[in-house]
Amino acid sequence: MHHTSHPEGPGTRLHGSQVAVPCWLLRGGTSRGPFFRAADLPTDPAARDAVLLAALGSPDPRQIDGLGGATPLTSKAGIVGPSSRPGIDLEFRFAQLQPDSDRVDTTANCGNMLAAVVPFALEAGLLAPEGDLTTARVLTLNTGLRAEIRVHTPADAAGRRHVAYEGPARVDGVPGTASPVEIAFLDTAGSVCAGLLPTGRARDQVRLSGLGTVEVTCIDNGMPLVLVAASALGRTGRETVAELDADRELTDRLEELRLACGELMGLGDVTGRNYPKMTLISPPASGGTLSTRSFIPHVCHTSIGVLAAVTAATACVLEGSVAHELAAGVTGTDMAVSVEHPSGEFTVTLGLDSARGPGVTRAALVRTARLIMAGDVLVPRHTANGEEALR
Repeated sequence: MHHTSHPEGPGTRLHGSQVAVPCWLLRGGTSRGPFFRAADLPTDPAARDAVLLAALGSPDPRQIDGLGGATPLTSKAGIVGPSSRPGIDLEFRFAQLQPDSDRVDTTANCGNMLAAVVPFALEAGLLAPEGDLTTARVLTLNTGLRAEIRVHTPADAAGRRHVAYEGPARVDGVPGTASPVEIAFLDTAGSVCAGLLPTGRARDQVRLSGLGTVEVTCIDNGMPLVLVAASALGRTGRETVAELDADRELTDRLEELRLACGELMGLGDVTGRNYPKMTLISPPASGGTLSTRSFIPHVCHTSIGVLAAVTAATACVLEGSVAHELAAGVTGTDMAVSVEHPSGEFTVTLGLDSARGPGVTRAALVRTARLIMAGDVLVPRHTANGEEALR
């Protein structure tokens, strides 16, 4: 373990009629949002969520009064603190906000924002660098998922170590290159659901009004997903994000399917939830393993979420799944699965355990992150629940 004590920083403070809350704005993978030390936010969930809504500027389609970027991918926040649990360095709570909603969802994971957790912790004094590479184990409080994350922390001329942000790693959907952030997921199966295959089957049949029976795979290896062949819904899977978002018949069918599969997966009524995510799949178009169009859950993702990519990759190697019959070149026990998406591709390395039936022992990938801003975000004093946020 390599914790440092909580820094003697200013913490939250009054700034006129507003409260200044220490905040670091980071990009993690293809997402972006403010990160906070857990100790700087109210402990009451409702007060905490009020601060996050004010910080992002929700609800407002433009998020003109906050840090949000008017899309779900830029309406996210991270809350990080040190952990006293054995074998865990940091605890991460992910918050998904929406531009035009006052709801804060802390039930799902975000693998893209997860890539920024260790850089943030180093920047915010929650973690001390431990050489040229700093490795930390992170527990995601939302679902209990554990990940081992490694970032580059070189020394400057004076011997002071810092987070490296420049480097050769390229992530489709992010301009340029950056220093790699290596993430190994330790226990992804059944992150939200009861298991890897929450229905107990690799393939289920769901009846849609006016369309008949549609075959799907309901799976959760880090993110609850419903995979359905694009051809089963009369689409090619090559459509652009804009075309899919404008296709009202398709999005209505996907929501009908999502609600039915939510019940099948033991999740109950998922009307107000951000999962399961719906993923249209088709044979690879650019030399990868499988082509995807992922919905989050009501608009099409411009790429694909990290944990959605891990879960879709897993479905490719499970015999009987709707993905397995469309996937190209899935053989062996250790393989790199290339998940194609609208902005490029996402490679997931899977370790398989065939001795105990279908199972994935390890899922690893490379993301990048960058610190964009460090300072304070200002929120109205009443938002921060009076004096509680001024500890």
